[in-house]
Amino acid sequence: MPNDGTTQGAPPSTGAAIVQLLMPIVFLFVIMYFFIIRPQKKRDKEMQEMLSSIRNGDNITTIGGICGKVVDIRDDILTIEVGRDRVNLVIERWAVRNVDKPISAD
Repeated sequence: MPNDGTTQGAPPSTGAAIVQLLMPIVFLFVIMYFFIIRPQKKRDKEMQEMLSSIRNGDNITTIGGICGKVVDIRDDILTIEVGRDRVNLVIERWAVRNVDKPISAD
């Protein structure tokens, strides 16, 4: 075959080869960000907003499954009233799983 100066069978330059190798890795990180990291940050933000909005009189459920009514709040310590005997339990704010706002009778 005569050598006519064309580089048809030549390997790609090292810069192009590096880009070709890094593209799948970058694509994987982008996919992970949109499907794992971003939704988790959104859930964390919603949880923090929910915990900071707890007020006296709210009905809560703890991560241990205890349901009660908030009767006192001091910083991150909540006192909740549970059961028919109205037993008071002291819990940490981070232990709250769900907050149900009481329905106001207008």
